[in-house]
Amino acid sequence: MANNPFEEYGYSLQIIPVTDFQQNASIFWSTKTMQGVLIDPGGSVDELLGKVEELGVSIQAIWLTHGHMDHTGGAAESRRRLKCDIIGPHKDDQFLLDELTSGMYGIAEAESFTPDRYLKEGDTLELAGLQFQIIHCPGHSPGSVVLYQADLSFAFMGDVLFAGSIGRTDLPRSDHADLIHSITKKLWPLQKQAGKDIAFIPGHGPASSILTERQHNAFVSDAVLGAG
Repeated sequence: MANNPFEEYGYSLQIIPVTDFQQNASIFWSTKTMQGVLIDPGGSVDELLGKVEELGVSIQAIWLTHGHMDHTGGAAESRRRLKCDIIGPHKDDQFLLDELTSGMYGIAEAESFTPDRYLKEGDTLELAGLQFQIIHCPGHSPGSVVLYQADLSFAFMGDVLFAGSIGRTDLPRSDHADLIHSITKKLWPLQKQAGKDIAFIPGHGPASSILTERQHNAFVSDAVLGAG
């Protein structure tokens, strides 16, 4: 993905891999208002907030795609320092947030918390006039959500779908059948509805697109699943 694929629309994106898990924390903002959001701050809070300050972005909220510690370990500390709300994930991931403890998997900032607002299917989030649609996609975790922006043909995917792979389902309360259903019945139709391909940033690794994964993903491509 280009350094700033949304420049012509007046928005910008900075991806910062954090922690030993190289989780894709994101800063997304309006280049007109400089208002932004911090998405999945899994740790390395000093680095993340240092970048926010360097960019001159005013963070309005923290958005979470799901409850696993590599996506949420820095959320409570970031909320304190930024004085903004944590929004998401779905309430079914609260059990994961309750388990967060300092030093967990090397994430010093990790601590349990409750979001200021949970997300559910059909909700929307707004940033500087841009609305994101919330798609509840259980499987990797029961409360995973995808943040989809139709005008930009873009999504923050969390760990639902990756370039060439899918989220793990060997974790507590994960479910492989639910994940396949979420991908094929909730994400694949987005491309048809949009009439064009949809790019996404996964929770780890490089960007991809829904069409690319439908064609080539070794776990959920149309060829593998026998879809038409």
